[in-house]
Amino acid sequence: MCLIIAGCSVQGAGGRKLWNSASSGSVEYLRMSRILISGASGLIGRALIPALEKRGDQIYRLVRREPRHQREIGWNPIEAVPPPLVSGFDTVIHLSGESVAGRWTRNKKKSIRDSRVMTSRNLATALAQAEKPPQAFLCASAIGYYGNRGDEILTEESPPGRGFLAGVSLEWEQATHPALQAGIRVVNLRIGIVLSQAGGALRQMLLPFRFGLGGRIGDGQQWFAWIHVEDLAAAVVHILDPAKAIVEGLPSSPGEIRGPVNMVSPSPVMNAELTRTLAHLLNRPAPFPVPAFMLRLAFGEFADEGLLSSARVVPKTLASAGFKFKYPQLEAALAQLLRE
Repeated sequence: MCLIIAGCSVQGAGGRKLWNSASSGSVEYLRMSRILISGASGLIGRALIPALEKRGDQIYRLVRREPRHQREIGWNPIEAVPPPLVSGFDTVIHLSGESVAGRWTRNKKKSIRDSRVMTSRNLATALAQAEKPPQAFLCASAIGYYGNRGDEILTEESPPGRGFLAGVSLEWEQATHPALQAGIRVVNLRIGIVLSQAGGALRQMLLPFRFGLGGRIGDGQQWFAWIHVEDLAAAVVHILDPAKAIVEGLPSSPGEIRGPVNMVSPSPVMNAELTRTLAHLLNRPAPFPVPAFMLRLAFGEFADEGLLSSARVVPKTLASAGFKFKYPQLEAALAQLLRE
């Protein structure tokens, strides 16, 4: 990447070209990165790809079915990945992983772990051995890394918690080490609860709330670390784009971001506040709390780790890198999504 400002040239990485507009004095960007994405059809991938294509990036997809066109690449994520398959890309973004929702049988827990740890290790190993490795490898992780931590404020420096999800998340991040050891910039995206009309937690909550059957979960005092799907996509773009930080003189260039990044809004809320806010926006009562014992009967171990767990996570790294959230507050985020 070459950045030109008032006749000065700053050499960077990423395969992008930038130039200064003499007429307006503004800096314009031409991005021509080749980006390979797994999990492109998922909730996050569907929001991220348009944001990347808007920049001019060329998007290639790793798919488990038969490829349908030249920008789809077939792979089996639980088998060793041939290094030539992933060679020649500027960035690789790994988003795939089986949903954690539901009762955790032995087979379900194995699938959750393998779809994260094994696939990430296979991909990271292939990238490390590729003839033309990427400059950056962004791999999904989760705020489940922190476990159940009550009211403790959690940043990227906080240690891992306990439990199945915390253990899987720790292994998930460790699985990227082959790429890190090969000199590739690795970013572990610790993603919170993604709010989107297209699916995920919000869609599951809407039906009972619209019929006036919603309510808090347990005592409602567990912290809910969330992010609007548009902000999540924008944050990934911010992490990939060091040039913007150079131009704006930010104290920490996004190009320097590596390691864990909490992908959550700066305003986590308790479950009780989430319940009140959603009910208010839908103009419905929310009189039916779901007792913890009922959740445990229905979902077993997932109830304690996935529904009743408290994680007050804040995005310290994104804030230090100058990222500006479009939807930092829950009510505005939900209002926008409910208008769609």
